[in-house]
Amino acid sequence: MAYQALYRVWRPQRFFDVVGQEHVTTTLQNALLQEKISHAYLFSGPRGTGKTSAAKILAKAVNCERAPVSEPCNECASCRGITDGSISDVIEIDAASNNGVEEIRDIRDKVKYAPSAVKYKVYIVDEVHMLSIGAFNALLKTLEEPPRHVMFILATTEPHKIPLTIISRTQRFDFKRITSQAIVGRMKLIVDETGVDCDDTALHVIARAAEGGMRDALSLLDQAISFSQDRVTVEDALTVTGSVSQSFLTQLGKAIHEKDAASGLEALDELLQAGKDPARFIEDMIYFYRDMLLYKAAPGLEESMERVMLDEEFQQLASVTGNGEIYEVIDGLNKAQQEMRWTNHPRVFLEVAIVKLCQLEQQQGAVPEVEPLLRRIEQLEEKLARFGENPPASAAQGEGAAQKKPQRTNRKGFQAPAGKINEVLKQATKQDLQEVKGRWGEMLGMLVGRQMRSQAALLNEAEPVASSSSALVIKFKYEIHCQMAMENERFIQAIGAILGELTGKQLQVVGVPEEQWLKIRESFINSQQNDGSGEDGESEEDPLIAEAKKLFGEELIQIQD
Repeated sequence: MAYQALYRVWRPQRFFDVVGQEHVTTTLQNALLQEKISHAYLFSGPRGTGKTSAAKILAKAVNCERAPVSEPCNECASCRGITDGSISDVIEIDAASNNGVEEIRDIRDKVKYAPSAVKYKVYIVDEVHMLSIGAFNALLKTLEEPPRHVMFILATTEPHKIPLTIISRTQRFDFKRITSQAIVGRMKLIVDETGVDCDDTALHVIARAAEGGMRDALSLLDQAISFSQDRVTVEDALTVTGSVSQSFLTQLGKAIHEKDAASGLEALDELLQAGKDPARFIEDMIYFYRDMLLYKAAPGLEESMERVMLDEEFQQLASVTGNGEIYEVIDGLNKAQQEMRWTNHPRVFLEVAIVKLCQLEQQQGAVPEVEPLLRRIEQLEEKLARFGENPPASAAQGEGAAQKKPQRTNRKGFQAPAGKINEVLKQATKQDLQEVKGRWGEMLGMLVGRQMRSQAALLNEAEPVASSSSALVIKFKYEIHCQMAMENERFIQAIGAILGELTGKQLQVVGVPEEQWLKIRESFINSQQNDGSGEDGESEEDPLIAEAKKLFGEELIQIQD
């Protein structure tokens, strides 16, 4: 074939060309100059980071006719022969297809023969982790004490699969992912040398899609050059890589921040209609918000950005987006990503995730309502502290003060107005109560419609228990909810106004915790029975109740409406 892929044409031929692995190349160069070459090396790291290229460069450097040198000259017969593969003393073995014991035994038998054309016979074993256990065992002794003219260079992407007995017999070098800046720099050199017209932004898009692999980056650049017409544009790079443009991510981020679900779904539909992969899109969104969080925490760490370029739109969105919102969005996107892995309909989960993210305000809206409660608790704690330091009781107060102390100690944070409740009970009728109960759900809906959603939540565990033509008693399951509701004058007025619109009666609202309601109601019933009076025949005992008392005893009977 006349044409060769870019990553083959531009394969590094010197240590200087191995981008982003200075910690490896510098060590090897110093060892070459000092003639302290080991008999076995292990190169590990992600794909496309230069492991095999570094192995071939090392093989050329030790066999260069000008040795000892820090870089192969690439001009002598040895360097040129190793480069074009004509020298048989540098053997490249693919362990994925030669992973049996017999292949390793063949190597072990041929190791003892001296090289024919160069000083060192070099075995480069790629993907060495694919060898079987028997093959590793067959390699052990040879790897530990090979002849003086033999060098082994093992390369792998999964070093954890290699037995420790093999690793301990080698010098290990860990190759790391190449930064986007280093990949862009290398690609700029290539496009300048080849005369290709390319946008700098397109190179950044390709570098970020390569995820730290130079070979992947050059393959994507090759595709983008073939796809483009006269110039490689950002749109060409986005199409080839399958990535989403930053302007689109910013647009969707604005829709989420402004709680505009319609705009978010419309943008998502446009994206999917363009053929973008939902899994790739949600990954880009997660990295977008990750970069936003890093930018807000440390604006100077631009090199740490994975998906974002710091344009004006991104900086403006980051300035109005809080950290709490970023945490919520990343968490929601991560859950959607996990759910999309096990479904045949990823679009559904993606749309649901966008709608949920646009409704985060409802969950966050209830948070400010806790602040008045926290302030109230602090005030009560301060009062209790002052009370402990300066107790009001004195010897002159006698028994009266002694009787008041237990009352203050046992008193709860909220005391329902028993007098008002008794007055309501005296005038209460079942007809008035049934009318309020029939309108209760409608009243809750109107509260939500008047932007009092968080306040209306206090009534989730509450219900009307007594009503007259002018007043209403609401029982709360929890005392703290009752206290918060009764201390909110605007909320109480809103309840009365809405019930007035629905029933035509102006009702005064009184709240009571469930525990106190039971006591107040029981006390009221007993007083009515003792006085021989009561509304709606409450003084007359039900014959069923009287019969039950005779059968089981009054102390075992509990009467409930």
